[in-house]
Amino acid sequence: MEPSAADPGNPATKERLNSHVAITVALLASFMAVTKVKDDNIVQAMQQAKMNAVDTWGEYQSKKVKQHLAELGISQLAALQMVAGTNAVPQLAQMKRGYESEIERYRGEEGALTGKARAFEREYDTLNFRDDQFDLSDGALSVAVGVLAVASLTNRRWLLVLAWGFGAIGLVQGLAGLFRWPLHPDWLVRILS
Repeated sequence: MEPSAADPGNPATKERLNSHVAITVALLASFMAVTKVKDDNIVQAMQQAKMNAVDTWGEYQSKKVKQHLAELGISQLAALQMVAGTNAVPQLAQMKRGYESEIERYRGEEGALTGKARAFEREYDTLNFRDDQFDLSDGALSVAVGVLAVASLTNRRWLLVLAWGFGAIGLVQGLAGLFRWPLHPDWLVRILS
């Protein structure tokens, strides 16, 4: 009895399935390589944005401490003015003006530093959105490659179709990351975070 073409034990069917598996693995692996490079670049940019935000917030805190010290200086000058003689009043007034000038400068810099730090945080969040897309792509494509291996070993066509489904999800997520599409399954990202 001759095996039919649809029979999984038929060498022609097995060869055809393995050809589909091999082509799919090659395409998915090539796509994964491209998206991995882009994802690594995004991760580097995320690290830079986070460092910039932390540095800017550190600078902001430093300015706030200096402002507080200048305010304390004014309080100390007021106390000195009460106990000092009239000869010291002009010097104390000049010192007070210096402290007040510093306080105004720090207050002016505060808003700029806050805006700058928040801009770095927004940049990080934007990059993280895209990083999530590449992570989901990588995960779906890895599952697809794993299922392809099982499909090849078991000669089950339905596993090939399942792998193509995971591959399609991975391709769409990867393309979303590459082309900045707003495709982001938040519910899945929250589960995997």
